[in-house]
Amino acid sequence: MSADDEERVPQGADLERYVRDLAAFVGLDEADAIAIRASAPAILKHEEALTSALYEHFLRFPATARFFLGPDGAPDRTRIDRRKHSLARWLRETAQAALTHDFAYYLLSVGLAHSHRDHGPGGRIPPQFMVAAMSLTQTALARVLHEELGEPAAALEATVAWNKLLLLHLNVLLIGYLLPPRPTPREPAGPRGAS
Repeated sequence: MSADDEERVPQGADLERYVRDLAAFVGLDEADAIAIRASAPAILKHEEALTSALYEHFLRFPATARFFLGPDGAPDRTRIDRRKHSLARWLRETAQAALTHDFAYYLLSVGLAHSHRDHGPGGRIPPQFMVAAMSLTQTALARVLHEELGEPAAALEATVAWNKLLLLHLNVLLIGYLLPPRPTPREPAGPRGAS
């Protein structure tokens, strides 16, 4: 991607190309995709434990727990279960290591949902928690790969590949934070002189 291309194509205008260019930049190649897909069963075997651990971690900190509490101040288990389901979907789709048009825009929609949604407990998710959640995910996946793959070289290769892909995902998720919020519709003005 040249500097001229970068200036002509704003983030999100051609998101699939943007993602492919980022993949080339970070060195995410077919060998990495193969390593991700080959290690996917080891990761997905722990899908429930991974998603549960992340949301239990969020509940331990007031700054993140507020997004998952009900009106009574207790954890909203229904909401958490829905979020775990969404996270599990993302994990399963990520394990395919596909950099498709549809997946790129799916990631952007997730970023927008976190960055622009005012309703629900806690309001908008601050970007630092998106970054921190990806860090927690990277650490958890590295531990699973170390335990499951047995051979340190294979675990390292898979971890490096997953990390490249996860940080590419994070980049797309954060685009949502860079886009301005949609303007609030204004009420039509009354006739001139009306009070």
